Amino acid sequence: MHRSRVYALLIDTPQAEAAQAAAFWSAALGAPARPVPSEEQFTSLHEALPGLVTAVQAVDDAPRFHLDIETDDVEAETARLLALGATPVSQWLECRVLRAPGGHLMCVLPVHSDPDLFTAQANTWP
Repeated sequence: MHRSRVYALLIDTPQAEAAQAAAFWSAALGAPARPVPSEEQFTSLHEALPGLVTAVQAVDDAPRFHLDIETDDVEAETARLLALGATPVSQWLECRVLRAPGGHLMCVLPVHSDPDLFTAQANTWP
């Protein structure tokens, strides 16, 4: 058995437009925009969606939204999502990038949230 939950909503934005997008989403959602010092491609939108990390991510690709799913077993969660119809796209560090039916991207990553929050909110899968 393993557990997983939606951890983050990422607003992927072409790198040249990321600062403008972060300012827009900050104002639109009433959430302060804060650069993430250790990961310069991210600008956090603090508490834009309570309970979820929300951030603008500068990418070398087209604009889109994607979800991050955190799990206590990356391999098991990846296998579960593949069995549901997702297809593998790539791997980045410990993160697995998948494409859901319909074309949306998602990332499967190890638990990043507070362990108590993860325990309280995660779904348990066989």
